[in-house]
Amino acid sequence: MKILVRNLSRSTGEEEIRRIFATYGQVQSCNLVLDKASGKSKGFGFVEMPVNGDAKQAIKNLNGMELGGKNIRVKMAEEKED
Repeated sequence: MKILVRNLSRSTGEEEIRRIFATYGQVQSCNLVLDKASGKSKGFGFVEMPVNGDAKQAIKNLNGMELGGKNIRVKMAEEKED
């Protein structure tokens, strides 16, 4: 399941996000979205977890959690249609 993580502090890195989500199960991938010009985080990213039950637990428990001085927003990512 692909998970959208928003309202991240610009100083929060992929490893920190991966570590937090890994407490709920296997993390397949973790990608911060970066500004092309500056190379800095845009304040959101995506986490993929292969087991839907683990992903749902992570969403439920991490949504609203304080991370890097901000309350993060966590939800299932919407699939883009081609």
